[in-house]
Amino acid sequence: MLAVSCGIVLLAVVGVLYMLGQVAPPEIPKIDEEHWSNVNVDADVAWYPGEFVPEDAQIGSGSIAPESVTDDDRKPEFYTFLIVGLDDGINTDTIMVASYDGVNKEANIISIPRDSLVNVSRSVKKINAAYPSGTLNDGGLAGGVAQLGREVKTIIGFVPDFYIIIEEEAFIRIIDAVGGVEVDAPFHMRYRDPIQNLHIDIPRGLQVLDGAQALNFARYRLGSSGSRTISDYQRIEHQQQVVKGVLERLLQPANLLNIPEFISIFSDNVHTDLGAGNILWLAGQLNSIRGTDALSAYTMPTTGTSGLPMYYELLDEAAIIELVNRTINPFTLDITADDVDILSRAP
Repeated sequence: MLAVSCGIVLLAVVGVLYMLGQVAPPEIPKIDEEHWSNVNVDADVAWYPGEFVPEDAQIGSGSIAPESVTDDDRKPEFYTFLIVGLDDGINTDTIMVASYDGVNKEANIISIPRDSLVNVSRSVKKINAAYPSGTLNDGGLAGGVAQLGREVKTIIGFVPDFYIIIEEEAFIRIIDAVGGVEVDAPFHMRYRDPIQNLHIDIPRGLQVLDGAQALNFARYRLGSSGSRTISDYQRIEHQQQVVKGVLERLLQPANLLNIPEFISIFSDNVHTDLGAGNILWLAGQLNSIRGTDALSAYTMPTTGTSGLPMYYELLDEAAIIELVNRTINPFTLDITADDVDILSRAP
């Protein structure tokens, strides 16, 4: 009975929005039109005080696609998204590129390690420095997204169509609103930092975490004395586990009654160029593939670390191109080595 009632509520909400013309697939930006990646960012300082960069931080011409690609080369009903998790409002703790293929009913997510080496002029050449660098000199959120989009393009060959910037508060509130998220902790996670007032204590095993606990699970990296420390790749696996768990919960019939609350959370703590109707449309599409193997998560392939002093994650160009073409490439033409700018070693 609850499922039926929720279904009626959802149909009523969607019906009203349809009548208002709001529930619809997002409109894919044209290659030759203004796009959020084209915001001009004049960043002559880097992302932390005292670090100066003499050159403009902008990369390339601002084009959102490879030069050989035209709008006619787009796959039909194929959408790409840049998903960013912000820590303390500026640090990009999580960077993902996702795609939804409406024809084949498939969704893919690729996580980009935050220490990935990118070919930029600033001294800190990590991908997670892109967003804070772009926000400087009154660049703000638009500048941060623009800079990150340009640097992501050097890795995957194109700028994602849309962006979703999620602040910590939204992460916590969404998980609480869906009744928590199920995770499987591989060991007892313990960490204490009185200065940051950060206390992590998550027992080993399968369990349901509330929003604050899930945030700690997703961000856990270093353990306190005597506790385990994990690699950034294991940390990414935990983040992907939470993302999948949240999607499963969001699409359960019981949570359809919470649509107004979700919209409120998004309005307050999520920055995106998608409208509420676009998000509802995507939710409906994802609901059609829920419970299948059509939602897949990957980590950007690397060849290892540069070691001291910066510990850059070195990206594997050939493996990345293969993965991108197999999963998130929105074009009928393959991305090639000429379309990316990946450094094989640290400068």
